[in-house]
Amino acid sequence: MKLLIVESPAKAKTIEKYLGKDYKVMSSVGHIRQIADGNNAVRPAEKFAVDYAISPDKKKLLSELKKAADAADEVILATDEDREGEAIAWHLQEVLGLPKNTKRITFHEITESALKNAVLTPRTVNQKMVESQRARQVLDRIVGFELSPVIWRKVPGGKSAGRVQSPAVRLVVEREREIEQFAAQSAYKVTGFFTHHKDKIKADHKTKLKDEDQARKFMDGVLSRQQKGAHWTVADVKKTTGKRSPAAPFTTASLQIEANNKLGYSARTTMNAAQALYQAGLITYHRTDSTSLSGASIAIIKDYITKEFGEPYSKVRQFTTKAKGAQEAHEAIRPTRLAQETAGKNDFERKLYALIRRRTIGSQMADAELAKTTYTITDGGVNLEAVGEVIVFDGFLKLYDGGKVNALPELAVGATLNLASLIARQTFDNPPARYTEGSLVKKLEELGIGRPSTYATILATIQDRDYVKKGEGEGKPREVKVHELKNTPGQPPKIEERTETERSGADKGKLLPEPIGEILTDFLSQHFNQVEDYGWTARIETELDEIAAGDKTYLQVLQDFYDPFHKLVEGADEIERFNGANHLGVEPKSGLNIYAKIGRKGAYLQLGESEKGSEKPRFMPIPKGRDLKTVTLAEAIEAFEKPSLPRLLGEIDGEPVWASDGPFGPYLKTGKLNITIKKEDPYTITLARAEELVAEKKASILADWGEIQIIHGAYGPYVKGPGKRNFAKIPKDADPKKLTEEEARQILKDKPARKSFPRRGAKGTSRAKTSRKGGSAPAA
Repeated sequence: MKLLIVESPAKAKTIEKYLGKDYKVMSSVGHIRQIADGNNAVRPAEKFAVDYAISPDKKKLLSELKKAADAADEVILATDEDREGEAIAWHLQEVLGLPKNTKRITFHEITESALKNAVLTPRTVNQKMVESQRARQVLDRIVGFELSPVIWRKVPGGKSAGRVQSPAVRLVVEREREIEQFAAQSAYKVTGFFTHHKDKIKADHKTKLKDEDQARKFMDGVLSRQQKGAHWTVADVKKTTGKRSPAAPFTTASLQIEANNKLGYSARTTMNAAQALYQAGLITYHRTDSTSLSGASIAIIKDYITKEFGEPYSKVRQFTTKAKGAQEAHEAIRPTRLAQETAGKNDFERKLYALIRRRTIGSQMADAELAKTTYTITDGGVNLEAVGEVIVFDGFLKLYDGGKVNALPELAVGATLNLASLIARQTFDNPPARYTEGSLVKKLEELGIGRPSTYATILATIQDRDYVKKGEGEGKPREVKVHELKNTPGQPPKIEERTETERSGADKGKLLPEPIGEILTDFLSQHFNQVEDYGWTARIETELDEIAAGDKTYLQVLQDFYDPFHKLVEGADEIERFNGANHLGVEPKSGLNIYAKIGRKGAYLQLGESEKGSEKPRFMPIPKGRDLKTVTLAEAIEAFEKPSLPRLLGEIDGEPVWASDGPFGPYLKTGKLNITIKKEDPYTITLARAEELVAEKKASILADWGEIQIIHGAYGPYVKGPGKRNFAKIPKDADPKKLTEEEARQILKDKPARKSFPRRGAKGTSRAKTSRKGGSAPAA
């Protein structure tokens, strides 16, 4: 019996169907081990030696894998074909004690032919790819580990910084500031609406009119000529031909961009759906930066197009990837069975599959041939242009219902048209567009920041950590002026002036920086510019590629990065605490300063100073719909005119109950209990509601022995001990209601050591998050 180890249980089931009874297929369920906790897990002084630890939730699985490996005639490592998959194969080889010549296979699609071909062409683990992935993990660990404590000390509300996420936040922040500084200029666009027999024709003036005076003069001139009997005629006809070519098959990045644009999917939704399709054997590997297709798949696509649409619709193409660091050995994302029109177990997967299939087929279809017609229409005083396009041969557009066309009737020079109306409408320049998830992925790819498998993680992290959010605004109303010349049959032509309302500045679904994201960006730009520098981040990606190619070494890349970076971190104590406070003005009654500030829980208002010796300041939440930059002094003064906090609500079980607020949000205090009230207003909450919340809090305390408690929290039951952050999760096989004090103390004693940060300048790193596959992932 041969044992084949893959990453995913879903993939294991699919593969087992094809390989038959001679193979046992098991899954590692992602990473089997990760960089260990502790201050010396990564040791720069020892050539960046790394200690790895088995993930606690993988110990049982590892035992099962080892037992199966010992019993097998042969072990084959079949993890994903990217660098992370290669690293997982290496870790499995190490922890299972497999020989260095253990067979390693890769396949781009989960089909019977691909699997059998992979089994016949094994190799060994590629150490260069492994070293590249290890270097990436160590780099991200060091940046998050050494820089995050600096952020905590120096940036109010700061959480962390990261090698890839910080430049992504910077892009969003810079774009928002471009928009804020943008001064929109207005102009007037002139559009004429004509009829010719039963046809309707729209024509525009080529040049916008700079102001309302020009618009009035233009319209008055046309009216005057109309009153004198002028006619609109075709003065010139221009016809040109052109072609429109299909797009290349999808890479990971272009799939995320298109799914965001066409389906409204986030990068994370797209990757989850794509992974499910791949594991079910429905599409090829979904983490790729190549646009090429295999010769065999091109032949299948050509045959399909010829049978479905005819020979003229087929045009064989092989695309070349332009993205930085692309790996042409991989293949683009495509269906594994082209004839299968629909696939997927839910709407998300089915829609994504349809998108992939259509793009794949279209990439091998003929160009669309177009005929473009331009009519110059004049009244003897001004010229307007009507532009139309007719599809001569639809080519690949046949897949897209023929595409959009703006056909014009056939007209000759001298043809007379009837003017129905002429409109001069005020327009405004558009500011730079805010990023969507799709356009941010495109920008990151252009800059060479990150790699296909990291984009979804980057976008999720910067939103999860409240550096960036998705807007929900529908825009604000804006008045525009309209001058319309109406030419109603049987009535004299006349000009009407009116004001209309349109909405502008809608940000729904767009990426907006949170105040803490802006403050962190400014701090890093001033003191750790290297971390945010686009060129530096892209260069690191190139160097990681060079490790994989054998052109650079693990040690060389890490040492070149670490020495200058560590010097910056060592000098961080000299940096003053970064004050992102916005001084709004002075409260007139007290003469105290009012600030809008950022804390760990977001923006808040402060009345008074924080310095020692000053009277204790008062705090208020930022008014709804406002933030650090938009709140005004008047709004802040009004907020502080509310009753002062803490506010006594009454008594519960003989203990006074207070509602209060602070930098971390509103809360209730009674006896030893502090209860967060995120959804309540401390100024209006009633004693009755407070009684409900206190009862809920007390009910969550399953046992109380004074300094030791068992509490049922949002993520399940846990033991809380004396001191700060002294708690431990209760094992699943233990009943929290039946635990004794002695057993609770033992759970606290046995808990894994808390991930800690060393003092400044200490060697090694310890902090790691779990990535999509359970390994070490960058801090944001």
